Amino acid sequence: MRAFVIPELAGPSAGELRDVPEPDGAHEWADGQRLLIDVHATGVSFPDLLQSRGEYQHGQAPPYVAGGEVAGVVLEAPSGCRFSPGDRVASLTLWGGLAERALGQPRYTVRLPDAMSFIEGAALELNYATAWFALYRVGLRPGETVLVHGAGGGVGTATIQVTQALGGTPIAVVSDDAKERVAREAGARLVIRPAAGWVDEVKALTDGRGVDVVIDPVGGERFVDSLRSLDVGGRLGVVGFAGGGIPEVRANRLLLRDLSVVGVALAPYVGRHPEISAVLASALEELSATGAIRPVVGHVLSLDRAAEALALIDRRAALGKVVVQVKT
Repeated sequence: MRAFVIPELAGPSAGELRDVPEPDGAHEWADGQRLLIDVHATGVSFPDLLQSRGEYQHGQAPPYVAGGEVAGVVLEAPSGCRFSPGDRVASLTLWGGLAERALGQPRYTVRLPDAMSFIEGAALELNYATAWFALYRVGLRPGETVLVHGAGGGVGTATIQVTQALGGTPIAVVSDDAKERVAREAGARLVIRPAAGWVDEVKALTDGRGVDVVIDPVGGERFVDSLRSLDVGGRLGVVGFAGGGIPEVRANRLLLRDLSVVGVALAPYVGRHPEISAVLASALEELSATGAIRPVVGHVLSLDRAAEALALIDRRAALGKVVVQVKT
C-alpha cells in the first residue's frame, strides 16, 4: 500500500511516499484490539509536525508512517467492539494515518453521520475531542464566555463550535483577515485581534468583567494577558504551545483573583479515568448527528503532497483543518 513515511527526524520535508506492507496486529495503544480502517482521508495537525522532528512525547522511531487521525471504512473489528466492518468512522491513530490502510483505536473512534463526508470526518476526532475535553476540564457552564486563541485553526474552530453547542459564548482571537473569515465560518460572532490593548477589548465585550474561560493552544507571550482577561474565578485551559514558547506563571496572579490554570491532556486522564472515553465518543457522535458541530476544512491535498500539508502547519498558514485525501 502507499504511505507517507518519515525516514529520519528531520521535519516533513524529509518525508517520502513509499510502498509499505499493510499494518498487522493492533495499534499499540489499543490493548490488543485490531481495528483496521480503509482510509479515505487523513487529518494532519501540529503533533504530526512535532513527531517528524522527534519533539513529541508520543512519537515513533523512524522510519514510520505519519498521520494522526483518519476517516474511512472499517475493514476488521475486534469481537465485542461496537464497530463492525462497513461502518463509516473517524479514528485517532497518532501515527500511521497517511496510508491507504491504518490501525485505529476503538476507544478513540466515532461513527460518522451519513451527512458528513470523509474529508470532514478526517477533521473530527482529534480537534473536537480536544475541544470537548478542554471545556470539560475547565467545567464550562451554559451562559459562560470563552476566549479562544488560535481561533482560525483546527482546534480553535472546533472549540468555537463546541462552546456554542454547550451553551457558551466564544470570543475568537485571530491574527489576520483570512483567519477571521474562518473563525466566523465556524460560527464566531465576536472576533478580536491580539494587538496591543486586546485585554481591554475583551473587558469591553464582557461588561468590564472579563471572560469565564480561556482555551489556549498557542501559549507564548499572550499567556499573562490571557490571565488578565479572566473574570474572578476564571479558568484557563492549556492545550498546547503552537506559538513555540512555553510560558510561566507567577502563583500570586492566580491567588489575587481566584484563577485556575488547567492542563488539558486527554491520554493520561483516560488512563486514570477510562470511562471518560465513552462519554467523549458519545458526545461527539451526538453533536455530529445533530449538526451542532461541522468541521471547518481549509486545505485538501493529495497523498503525494503530504509534506506540503505538514508544511502549511509549520508556516502557521493553515486555515481550519488540513486534510490529505487518500482516496478520490
